[in-house]
Amino acid sequence: MSRGAKNKSAQAYDESDVRIRPGKGTRPRTKTRPAHADAQTAMVVSVDRGRWGCVLDDDPDRRVVTMRARELGRTPIVVGDRVGVVGDLSGRPDTLARIVRVEDRRTVLRRTADDTDPYERIVVGNADQLLIVTALADPPPRTGFVERALAAAYAGGLSPVLCLTKSDLAAPAEFSAHFADLDLPVIVAGRDDPLDELWETLDHKLTALIGHSGVGKSTLVNRLVPDADRATGVVSGVGKGRHTSTQSVALALPGGRGWVVDTPGIRSFGLAHVTPDQIIDAFDDLRDATDDCPRGCTHLGPPADPECALDALEGASYRRAMAVRELLASVSATGPADEPPVDAAP
Repeated sequence: MSRGAKNKSAQAYDESDVRIRPGKGTRPRTKTRPAHADAQTAMVVSVDRGRWGCVLDDDPDRRVVTMRARELGRTPIVVGDRVGVVGDLSGRPDTLARIVRVEDRRTVLRRTADDTDPYERIVVGNADQLLIVTALADPPPRTGFVERALAAAYAGGLSPVLCLTKSDLAAPAEFSAHFADLDLPVIVAGRDDPLDELWETLDHKLTALIGHSGVGKSTLVNRLVPDADRATGVVSGVGKGRHTSTQSVALALPGGRGWVVDTPGIRSFGLAHVTPDQIIDAFDDLRDATDDCPRGCTHLGPPADPECALDALEGASYRRAMAVRELLASVSATGPADEPPVDAAP
């Protein structure tokens, strides 16, 4: 550095001595986001690596591939969500639209990895009902998984339906009797059974299907939606199914009769997010009765809750209360969520 430059006083500096980084303005960044008043309403039918497949309300036959708009940040978007989309909505190959809005969910099917995991995974949004697919044999049915699925349905606002497959291998009466007092609809839909009752149940509804791998869920989906081409697999020799569906996807039933959401076969269904009151609230008569319960009542009955109001019910309400109490005891028991006790099998 020269002596002249070193002795240069502050007063000698001018604007030519100030360096400004290009592209960095001084105007504050606005937090105002576009209203997207022209956004069209759609339903999410598939999710795959940062891309969402959507069908438009005004043209359900048109499939649009979308990305999540930047202003949504990391907002979770799942199959069944109602969203607002803008951009290229033609559905042509290699086009991409944007999801700019996610509507509040009417119902939510959630699960956690286990009963101690605080992180909730949303499986399906806005489903009207949950079809719990269970094989009567190969693999053998277990009440534990059904009870956990029931708890998740009640807590999320879905109407549960038990669907029994492989009826050619075992009779359904003994297993379905476990849930008789819960007023749980039971449909037998084995390979050789007619599906009339199931069609009536699915008609004009969004139905989520869940079940252990190997219970015949994908086979059932292929019967309902012949062009679905969902992968099916055999059951291994140890009685556990091989995972054949890897992603949740909503499939349109023929004739515009509704939607089914085929979910991946799962071996665990944690319920860390479910509270006893959420299960009780699914039954109007039980919810009203628990208004008389003392504060902090777990509704499990004596000796834990000697003053639980459910004990004062009579008739069908009492039987339902005892069935719900057994359900609460089952899902609150410690142990692996994916392996119900051996004695839970019929």
